[in-house]
Amino acid sequence: MIIADGWKDYEVIDTSGGEKLERWGDFMLIRPDPQVIWNTPKSNKFWKSPNAHYHRSAKGGGSWEFFDLPESWTINYKELTFNLKPFSFKHTGLFPEQAANWDWFSSIIKKEKKKNPDKEVKVLNLFAYTGGATIAAAAAGAAVTHVDASKGMVNWAKENAASSNLSDKPIRWLVDDCKKFVEREIRRGNKYDGIIMDPPSYGRGPKGEIWKIEDNIHDFIKLCTKILSDKPLFFLVNSYTTGLAPSVLTYMIETEVGKKFGGHTHSDELGLPVKDTGLVLPCGASGRWENN
Repeated sequence: MIIADGWKDYEVIDTSGGEKLERWGDFMLIRPDPQVIWNTPKSNKFWKSPNAHYHRSAKGGGSWEFFDLPESWTINYKELTFNLKPFSFKHTGLFPEQAANWDWFSSIIKKEKKKNPDKEVKVLNLFAYTGGATIAAAAAGAAVTHVDASKGMVNWAKENAASSNLSDKPIRWLVDDCKKFVEREIRRGNKYDGIIMDPPSYGRGPKGEIWKIEDNIHDFIKLCTKILSDKPLFFLVNSYTTGLAPSVLTYMIETEVGKKFGGHTHSDELGLPVKDTGLVLPCGASGRWENN
């Protein structure tokens, strides 16, 4: 398992009864988590006095119950700053487990920049959400193209870049359907040294384009190999879909990326350490390819 254990401003305190108790900076949140199928004693005092609690509805979805939480606040991961706020379907605008991936590709970018200081390392972040990976790659020295179908998410990502003092870095912000964007990049002949994708299980593009990960992900990975540079550095695919095991990610990436460029593919579960129990909470999976 790949464990995101480098946080100081975030931690999972405890897990029980389909929920997790988390500290986000100075604030305690209780949110549902489908992986938490065990019922253990909720002995931590903050189970009874959180700053906010997201209650899942039996009819689907759910709602926040607020006790003492600001409309927005920030937390830091190393030199990066993220703007958080509670919004629809339990989210805060950040997936903390992804920090393990930020560290991984940042080290690759920094190594390449150290070896070739004048080289522009071009990275494409697809389904880029609020830009955690974008600002991590930019901070490491890459020129990043950030693509997401939601204008609101792209604006949020810009705010994160500004808060991290990265507004002057070479970042292209694009509101677009990821597949259509890649197809246009193929026609334009644009290439990237690294590709990051964090596709949803199900989603719609800005013009109603339907994305279903089980049906679309393999063909999309194959499509993206056409915009990799001659000597690409890395390729990252994240999945929160329980039906896509790490071995499935390995097979797809190795079939399309590894077959074309060599290198090494490794896929594994992502996890966050749980403070009170010493366990690790599973948080989806990542498939990583690196050109060695």
